[in-house]
Amino acid sequence: MYTAQGTLDREAAIERYGPMVRRAASQLAAKLPANVELDDLAQAGMIGLFDAMTRFEAGQGAQFETFAMQRVRGAMLDELRSADWLPRSVRRNQRAIERAIRAAEQRLRRAPGEAEIAAELGVDLREYQQMLADARGAQLVHLDDFGDEDGEEGFLDRNVPAGAPDPSAILGDSRFRHALVDAIERLPERERLVMGMYYEQEMNLKEIGAVLGVTESRISQIHSQAVARLRAQLAGWT
Repeated sequence: MYTAQGTLDREAAIERYGPMVRRAASQLAAKLPANVELDDLAQAGMIGLFDAMTRFEAGQGAQFETFAMQRVRGAMLDELRSADWLPRSVRRNQRAIERAIRAAEQRLRRAPGEAEIAAELGVDLREYQQMLADARGAQLVHLDDFGDEDGEEGFLDRNVPAGAPDPSAILGDSRFRHALVDAIERLPERERLVMGMYYEQEMNLKEIGAVLGVTESRISQIHSQAVARLRAQLAGWT
């Protein structure tokens, strides 16, 4: 990957690792709204790859591909953050959905259905489902990006505001983990099934839709609603 002069051979790097970066960009783009450009993510990922190649030291106990993928994902997430890719209206709608879910749960003493959440928001079902579709990928951080193995800052280290709760500390709290498990178990069956196929079986939205006999966009709505329920129930931990 280096020239005879010891400089990085970018063409050789693109040829060898470009497909890996493109694959990672495609996987990330599949979780995001349609306005996010795949090429922009791939370009940011290549910058992360070149950074990894200049920093990697053999013999440190990590394979290059593993080390590089942390840099690639981090660079793509940084690109999303710097581009402010999610409109403020979508963030407002996401918070409104979570508030509506909490209010409806307190009133009904059970998990509200879609129509009941829409009524709580004061919108019709179709508008609510569009709000769910727009919220896809609103909160997206990979667990591996909490920190880098070489001791340098990870994505969260660079972007969590000073004084804000430490996400890694929250995840390390056994009380939070039990609360999360309990919240997942209280999800409606269809949402729990989607979450299991997506996160445990690592199926994509299209594959889950094929299993359940619905469209990919419908699975996206179900996933967004499940995430909103979990965020609503775990709001006290943030």
